[in-house]
Amino acid sequence: MKPALSIILFTTIAGTAQGLMVVLAVTTLANQPPVEALLPMLWTATCMLVLALVASFFHLGHPMRAWRAVLMWRTSWMSREVIVLPAFMALAGGWAVWATLAEPPTAAAAAPWLAALVIPGALLLWYCTAMIYACIRFVQEWAHPLTVVNYTLLGLASGLVASGTLGALAGDSAFASSVTGWSIATTALAWFTRGLSLRRNARLKPKSTPQSATGIQAARVVQKSMGMTGGSFNTREFFHGATAQVMRKTPLAFQALAFGIPLLLLGWAWATSSPPIWPLAFVSQAAGLLLERWFFFAQARHPQNIYYQAVS
Repeated sequence: MKPALSIILFTTIAGTAQGLMVVLAVTTLANQPPVEALLPMLWTATCMLVLALVASFFHLGHPMRAWRAVLMWRTSWMSREVIVLPAFMALAGGWAVWATLAEPPTAAAAAPWLAALVIPGALLLWYCTAMIYACIRFVQEWAHPLTVVNYTLLGLASGLVASGTLGALAGDSAFASSVTGWSIATTALAWFTRGLSLRRNARLKPKSTPQSATGIQAARVVQKSMGMTGGSFNTREFFHGATAQVMRKTPLAFQALAFGIPLLLLGWAWATSSPPIWPLAFVSQAAGLLLERWFFFAQARHPQNIYYQAVS
Protein backbone atom coordinates (compact mmCIF):
# COMPACT_ATOMS: atom_id res chain seq x y z
CA MET A 1 0.00 0.00 0.00
CA LYS A 2 1.06 3.62 -0.45
CA PRO A 3 1.57 5.34 2.93
CA ALA A 4 -0.20 8.69 3.18
CA LEU A 5 1.75 11.27 5.20
CA SER A 6 -1.46 12.76 6.59
CA ILE A 7 -2.59 9.42 8.04
CA ILE A 8 0.89 8.64 9.37
CA LEU A 9 0.89 11.96 11.23
CA PHE A 10 -2.69 11.59 12.39
CA THR A 11 -2.37 8.10 13.87
CA THR A 12 1.03 8.76 15.46
CA ILE A 13 0.27 12.17 16.99
CA ALA A 14 -3.23 11.24 18.14
CA GLY A 15 -1.97 7.98 19.64
CA THR A 16 0.65 9.79 21.70
CA ALA A 17 -1.92 12.36 22.88
CA GLN A 18 -4.24 9.55 23.97
CA GLY A 19 -1.41 7.89 25.88
CA LEU A 20 -0.56 11.21 27.52
CA MET A 21 -4.14 11.64 28.69
CA VAL A 22 -4.29 8.05 29.98
CA VAL A 23 -1.14 8.61 32.05
CA LEU A 24 -2.65 11.76 33.53
CA ALA A 25 -5.94 9.98 34.23
CA VAL A 26 -4.31 6.98 35.91
CA THR A 27 -2.04 9.11 38.10
CA THR A 28 -5.01 11.29 39.04
CA LEU A 29 -7.12 8.29 40.06
CA ALA A 30 -4.13 6.99 42.04
CA ASN A 31 -4.02 10.35 43.83
CA GLN A 32 -0.53 11.00 42.47
CA PRO A 33 -1.13 13.58 39.71
CA PRO A 34 1.72 15.72 38.40
CA VAL A 35 2.07 19.08 40.10
CA GLU A 36 4.16 21.26 37.82
CA ALA A 37 3.42 19.26 34.67
CA LEU A 38 -0.39 19.13 34.98
CA LEU A 39 -1.23 22.05 32.69
CA PRO A 40 1.59 21.36 30.19
CA MET A 41 0.35 17.77 29.85
CA LEU A 42 -3.29 18.76 29.39
CA TRP A 43 -2.65 21.52 26.87
CA THR A 44 -0.02 19.53 24.98
CA ALA A 45 -2.41 16.60 24.59
CA THR A 46 -5.20 18.91 23.46
CA CYS A 47 -3.00 20.68 20.90
CA MET A 48 -1.70 17.34 19.60
CA LEU A 49 -5.24 16.10 19.07
CA VAL A 50 -6.13 19.25 17.18
CA LEU A 51 -2.97 18.95 15.08
CA ALA A 52 -3.75 15.30 14.32
CA LEU A 53 -7.27 16.23 13.23
CA VAL A 54 -5.94 18.95 10.94
CA ALA A 55 -3.44 16.49 9.42
CA SER A 56 -6.21 14.01 8.68
CA PHE A 57 -8.08 16.54 6.54
CA PHE A 58 -5.24 16.52 3.99
CA HIS A 59 -6.17 12.91 3.20
CA LEU A 60 -9.67 13.91 2.10
CA GLY A 61 -10.56 14.65 -1.50
CA HIS A 62 -13.42 16.95 -0.40
CA PRO A 63 -12.75 18.17 3.18
CA MET A 64 -16.00 20.14 3.26
CA ARG A 65 -17.90 16.85 3.04
CA ALA A 66 -16.06 15.26 5.99
CA TRP A 67 -19.15 15.54 8.20
CA ARG A 68 -20.88 12.93 6.06
CA ALA A 69 -18.53 10.28 7.44
CA VAL A 70 -20.64 10.02 10.60
CA LEU A 71 -23.64 8.79 8.60
CA MET A 72 -22.18 5.29 8.21
CA TRP A 73 -21.56 4.67 11.92
CA ARG A 74 -23.53 1.41 11.89
CA THR A 75 -21.11 -0.35 9.54
CA SER A 76 -17.94 1.76 9.26
CA TRP A 77 -15.15 1.88 11.81
CA MET A 78 -13.96 5.12 10.24
CA SER A 79 -17.34 6.69 10.93
CA ARG A 80 -17.13 5.54 14.54
CA GLU A 81 -13.65 7.04 14.81
CA VAL A 82 -15.00 10.32 13.41
CA ILE A 83 -17.58 10.34 16.23
CA VAL A 84 -15.27 9.27 19.07
CA LEU A 85 -12.36 11.57 18.20
CA PRO A 86 -14.20 14.92 18.66
CA ALA A 87 -15.75 13.60 21.87
CA PHE A 88 -12.31 12.71 23.22
CA MET A 89 -10.93 16.07 22.08
CA ALA A 90 -13.74 17.84 23.93
CA LEU A 91 -12.94 15.81 27.04
CA ALA A 92 -9.22 16.65 26.90
CA GLY A 93 -9.81 20.30 26.05
CA GLY A 94 -12.52 20.66 28.70
CA TRP A 95 -10.20 19.26 31.35
CA ALA A 96 -7.45 21.64 30.25
CA VAL A 97 -9.76 24.68 30.40
CA TRP A 98 -11.21 23.60 33.75
CA ALA A 99 -7.76 23.09 35.30
CA THR A 100 -6.64 26.48 33.97
CA LEU A 101 -9.61 28.56 35.11
CA ALA A 102 -10.94 26.81 38.21
CA GLU A 103 -9.61 27.25 41.73
CA PRO A 104 -7.24 24.42 42.75
CA PRO A 105 -9.69 22.75 45.21
CA THR A 106 -12.53 22.85 42.67
CA ALA A 107 -10.33 21.57 39.84
CA ALA A 108 -9.05 18.74 42.02
CA ALA A 109 -12.59 17.71 42.94
CA ALA A 110 -13.61 17.38 39.31
CA ALA A 111 -10.43 15.58 38.22
CA PRO A 112 -11.43 12.00 39.21
CA TRP A 113 -14.63 12.23 37.17
CA LEU A 114 -12.77 13.50 34.15
CA ALA A 115 -10.06 10.88 34.59
CA ALA A 116 -12.66 8.11 34.77
CA LEU A 117 -14.01 9.21 31.37
CA VAL A 118 -10.60 9.68 29.71
CA ILE A 119 -9.44 6.06 30.04
CA PRO A 120 -12.37 4.34 28.28
CA GLY A 121 -12.48 7.19 25.76
CA ALA A 122 -8.83 6.67 24.80
CA LEU A 123 -9.21 2.90 24.62
CA LEU A 124 -12.30 3.23 22.42
CA LEU A 125 -10.54 5.65 20.08
CA TRP A 126 -7.52 3.35 19.74
CA TYR A 127 -9.85 0.45 19.00
CA CYS A 128 -11.81 2.34 16.36
CA THR A 129 -8.64 3.57 14.63
CA ALA A 130 -7.02 0.13 14.60
CA MET A 131 -10.17 -1.63 13.45
CA ILE A 132 -10.28 0.55 10.33
CA TYR A 133 -7.37 -1.59 9.15
CA ALA A 134 -7.86 -4.82 11.11
CA CYS A 135 -11.34 -5.32 9.63
CA ILE A 136 -9.99 -5.42 6.05
CA ARG A 137 -9.73 -9.18 5.73
CA PHE A 138 -8.12 -9.27 2.30
CA VAL A 139 -5.08 -7.32 3.56
CA GLN A 140 -3.51 -10.13 5.54
CA GLU A 141 -0.88 -7.97 7.25
CA TRP A 142 -3.61 -5.95 8.98
CA ALA A 143 -6.36 -8.51 9.54
CA HIS A 144 -5.17 -9.72 12.94
CA PRO A 145 -5.77 -8.82 16.63
CA LEU A 146 -2.14 -7.68 16.90
CA THR A 147 -3.09 -4.58 14.88
CA VAL A 148 -5.33 -3.41 17.73
CA VAL A 149 -2.79 -4.46 20.37
CA ASN A 150 0.03 -2.57 18.66
CA TYR A 151 -1.95 0.63 18.14
CA THR A 152 -2.84 0.63 21.83
CA LEU A 153 0.59 -0.27 23.22
CA LEU A 154 2.49 2.10 20.92
CA GLY A 155 0.18 4.91 21.98
CA LEU A 156 0.61 4.09 25.66
CA ALA A 157 4.39 3.80 25.36
CA SER A 158 4.75 7.10 23.52
CA GLY A 159 2.33 8.78 25.94
CA LEU A 160 4.36 7.63 28.93
CA VAL A 161 7.61 8.88 27.41
CA ALA A 162 5.91 12.18 26.50
CA SER A 163 4.59 12.57 30.04
CA GLY A 164 8.03 11.97 31.53
CA THR A 165 9.54 14.46 29.08
CA LEU A 166 6.99 17.15 29.98
CA GLY A 167 7.55 16.44 33.66
CA ALA A 168 11.30 16.84 33.24
CA LEU A 169 10.93 20.05 31.20
CA ALA A 170 8.46 21.49 33.73
CA GLY A 171 10.82 20.81 36.59
CA ASP A 172 8.64 18.05 38.05
CA SER A 173 11.45 15.52 38.36
CA ALA A 174 9.53 13.51 40.95
CA PHE A 175 6.75 12.80 38.47
CA ALA A 176 9.24 11.94 35.72
CA SER A 177 10.93 9.47 38.04
CA SER A 178 7.60 7.91 38.99
CA VAL A 179 6.76 7.01 35.38
CA THR A 180 10.23 5.82 34.37
CA GLY A 181 9.62 2.18 35.25
CA TRP A 182 6.23 2.15 33.52
CA SER A 183 7.75 3.77 30.44
CA ILE A 184 10.44 1.11 30.22
CA ALA A 185 8.00 -1.77 30.77
CA THR A 186 5.42 -0.51 28.27
CA THR A 187 8.02 0.31 25.61
CA ALA A 188 9.52 -3.17 25.99
CA LEU A 189 6.07 -4.77 25.77
CA ALA A 190 5.22 -2.71 22.67
CA TRP A 191 8.50 -3.85 21.09
CA PHE A 192 7.64 -7.47 21.85
CA THR A 193 4.16 -7.34 20.31
CA ARG A 194 5.35 -5.35 17.29
CA GLY A 195 8.07 -7.96 16.81
CA LEU A 196 5.40 -10.67 16.87
CA SER A 197 3.51 -8.93 14.08
CA LEU A 198 6.69 -8.49 12.03
CA ARG A 199 7.47 -12.20 12.29
CA ARG A 200 3.89 -13.13 11.46
CA ASN A 201 3.75 -10.88 8.41
CA ALA A 202 7.11 -12.12 7.13
CA ARG A 203 5.66 -15.65 6.94
CA LEU A 204 2.45 -14.71 5.16
CA LYS A 205 1.75 -16.13 1.73
CA PRO A 206 -0.79 -14.54 -0.64
CA LYS A 207 -4.04 -16.47 -0.89
CA SER A 208 -4.35 -15.53 -4.57
CA THR A 209 -1.91 -16.39 -7.33
CA PRO A 210 -1.00 -14.77 -10.67
CA GLN A 211 -3.06 -17.53 -12.30
CA SER A 212 -6.18 -16.72 -10.28
CA ALA A 213 -5.65 -12.97 -10.70
CA THR A 214 -5.30 -13.10 -14.46
CA GLY A 215 -7.34 -16.17 -15.33
CA ILE A 216 -4.36 -17.61 -17.21
CA GLN A 217 -3.93 -21.20 -16.08
CA ALA A 218 -0.36 -21.66 -17.25
CA ALA A 219 2.13 -23.26 -14.88
CA ARG A 220 4.20 -20.06 -14.72
CA VAL A 221 2.85 -16.54 -15.23
CA VAL A 222 5.23 -13.56 -15.17
CA GLN A 223 4.30 -9.94 -15.79
CA LYS A 224 6.57 -8.20 -18.28
CA SER A 225 4.77 -4.88 -18.64
CA MET A 226 2.35 -2.77 -16.67
CA GLY A 227 0.10 -2.77 -19.71
CA MET A 228 -0.12 0.99 -20.16
CA THR A 229 2.16 3.88 -20.96
CA GLY A 230 1.23 5.86 -17.84
CA GLY A 231 0.18 5.25 -14.27
CA SER A 232 -3.35 4.74 -13.00
CA PHE A 233 -5.19 4.92 -9.69
CA ASN A 234 -4.27 1.30 -9.05
CA THR A 235 -0.56 1.83 -9.53
CA ARG A 236 -0.48 5.13 -7.64
CA GLU A 237 -2.47 4.18 -4.54
CA PHE A 238 -1.44 0.56 -3.99
CA PHE A 239 2.34 0.74 -4.55
CA HIS A 240 4.68 2.40 -2.06
CA GLY A 241 7.52 2.77 -4.56
CA ALA A 242 10.27 1.79 -2.12
CA THR A 243 12.99 -0.67 -3.09
CA ALA A 244 13.29 -4.14 -1.59
CA GLN A 245 16.42 -3.00 0.27
CA VAL A 246 14.52 -0.15 1.93
CA MET A 247 11.76 -2.55 2.98
CA ARG A 248 14.31 -4.87 4.56
CA LYS A 249 16.15 -2.14 6.48
CA THR A 250 13.18 -0.10 7.65
CA PRO A 251 12.08 -2.54 10.40
CA LEU A 252 15.60 -2.50 11.84
CA ALA A 253 15.65 1.29 11.78
CA PHE A 254 12.29 1.87 13.41
CA GLN A 255 12.88 -0.80 16.07
CA ALA A 256 16.16 0.88 17.01
CA LEU A 257 14.67 4.38 17.08
CA ALA A 258 11.29 3.59 18.65
CA PHE A 259 12.34 0.92 21.12
CA GLY A 260 16.05 0.17 21.44
CA ILE A 261 17.48 3.67 21.88
CA PRO A 262 14.62 4.94 24.11
CA LEU A 263 14.99 1.91 26.39
CA LEU A 264 18.71 2.58 26.77
CA LEU A 265 18.09 6.26 27.48
CA LEU A 266 15.27 5.56 29.93
CA GLY A 267 17.44 3.02 31.73
CA TRP A 268 20.15 5.66 31.95
CA ALA A 269 17.65 8.19 33.30
CA TRP A 270 16.43 5.70 35.89
CA ALA A 271 19.96 4.82 37.02
CA THR A 272 21.26 8.40 37.19
CA SER A 273 18.04 10.36 37.92
CA SER A 274 18.95 12.66 35.05
CA PRO A 275 15.85 14.51 33.69
CA PRO A 276 17.61 15.97 30.60
CA ILE A 277 17.74 12.48 29.08
CA TRP A 278 13.95 12.34 28.69
CA PRO A 279 13.72 14.70 25.67
CA LEU A 280 16.30 12.60 23.83
CA ALA A 281 14.24 9.47 24.42
CA PHE A 282 11.09 11.25 23.24
CA VAL A 283 12.68 12.55 20.01
CA SER A 284 14.13 9.15 19.17
CA GLN A 285 10.86 7.37 19.83
CA ALA A 286 8.81 9.92 17.87
CA ALA A 287 11.04 9.50 14.82
CA GLY A 288 10.89 5.72 15.16
CA LEU A 289 7.10 5.64 15.47
CA LEU A 290 6.67 7.77 12.36
CA LEU A 291 8.89 5.31 10.51
CA GLU A 292 7.01 2.38 12.04
CA ARG A 293 3.69 3.74 10.86
CA TRP A 294 5.09 4.27 7.35
CA PHE A 295 6.18 0.63 7.31
CA PHE A 296 2.81 -0.50 8.67
CA PHE A 297 1.14 0.84 5.53
CA ALA A 298 3.94 0.03 3.08
CA GLN A 299 4.18 -3.60 4.16
CA ALA A 300 0.50 -4.25 3.50
CA ARG A 301 0.06 -6.01 0.17
CA HIS A 302 -3.24 -5.35 -1.57
CA PRO A 303 -4.43 -8.41 -3.57
CA GLN A 304 -4.71 -6.30 -6.72
CA ASN A 305 -0.91 -6.07 -6.76
CA ILE A 306 -0.79 -9.69 -7.86
CA TYR A 307 -2.18 -8.46 -11.17
CA TYR A 308 -0.20 -5.18 -11.26
CA GLN A 309 3.01 -6.84 -10.14
CA ALA A 310 5.37 -4.23 -11.55
CA VAL A 311 4.86 -0.51 -11.94
CA SER A 312 7.60 -0.15 -14.51
